[in-house]
Amino acid sequence: MSILEFDGGSPPLSDVEASFLESLDRAVQNEILQRAAEVDSTGEFPWANIETLNEIGANSIFIPSEYDGAGLSYAAYLKCLIEISKACASTGITWATNFHAAIPLLLYAGEAQKRAILPKIAGGSLAAVCLTEPGAGSDATAMKTRFVPAGDNVRIDGAKVFITNGGVADYYIVFGKWAPLGDGRDAISLVYVPGDTPGLTVDRLEDKMGHRGSATAALIFDNCIVPQSHMIGDPGAGLTMLHGFLDRSRPSVSAHALGIARAAFEDAISYVNERVQSGKRIVEFQGIQFLLADLAAELVMCENLLWSLAERVDRGKSISAVEASILKMRCSDLAMRATTEAVQLHGGYGYCRDFRVERLMRDAKVTQIWEGTNQIHRRIIGRSFVER
Repeated sequence: MSILEFDGGSPPLSDVEASFLESLDRAVQNEILQRAAEVDSTGEFPWANIETLNEIGANSIFIPSEYDGAGLSYAAYLKCLIEISKACASTGITWATNFHAAIPLLLYAGEAQKRAILPKIAGGSLAAVCLTEPGAGSDATAMKTRFVPAGDNVRIDGAKVFITNGGVADYYIVFGKWAPLGDGRDAISLVYVPGDTPGLTVDRLEDKMGHRGSATAALIFDNCIVPQSHMIGDPGAGLTMLHGFLDRSRPSVSAHALGIARAAFEDAISYVNERVQSGKRIVEFQGIQFLLADLAAELVMCENLLWSLAERVDRGKSISAVEASILKMRCSDLAMRATTEAVQLHGGYGYCRDFRVERLMRDAKVTQIWEGTNQIHRRIIGRSFVER
């Protein structure tokens, strides 16, 4: 059995989930994949791809049935994300960000808040998470955004950067600090902000190396007023919510990275089986076979770890921050290695935009940076061995 026939111990799916995956695969192959090069070339937001996903109810799969969703498993969501990201990484992360924004609502919001927002996300609304700031990247607890109580309202003042879906989202899940509690970690809190709220503006859209179709924005909150009923959880409970959010979002970005890695690996396999040098197909050279063997082994191990953690989440069990960091670090490092090697195996053609491995390599780089740089993840993993 070849690696292309073995998808890393793909998780068991229900009949409903398998049927949805079939519908998704048709949409991905017939539409999203066909538009991917143009999305990258123009840098325009992939509205047509979002419409395609909405037509098959893609957002509904991670929303419970009581909020007008389909309530499919976490594993099914991750499998869908891999397939979308294989075709178009920009569309993959755009769609995944809707799930990321839904996590705090699903885990921590009150019932009225869930009923106000989750059905709309299930129906196709776009959402975003606002965490990173100009002076608070890897150390998110250094955030300066302020939530100031104003009667029955909350005033938001601050700036956020590198916000995926920024400028196009219908809802923003915003981390900041509850002013009466000071400037420490125990002041971190969470609110949701409708996209049309006065005082919320887009400062700029980033011109990026990869994921060029994904909207990445710097946002300004200037005297932005929302009702106190938009607070998620209690003031000062944000750090716990942040950790819970990251433990679900990091496997998600890992699946996104694996989609890029698998696309690069499959393209490389196809090319080395066709390209002839010195009278032999490239794949017949032992050095190339060893390289492919290493990539295949890493791909299978990463996918198996992903499904193992997904199964635990679906059984209602928790995963640790260290486990999430190991998964995110290994999957994103693999995405960068697989795409770099795919470009190398394509030779000069890999450096040209006629072959998508050039795009995949650019898309892969940010997976080592966002959702915690891999240096931070190595620190999280390494310090877990320090005896207390």
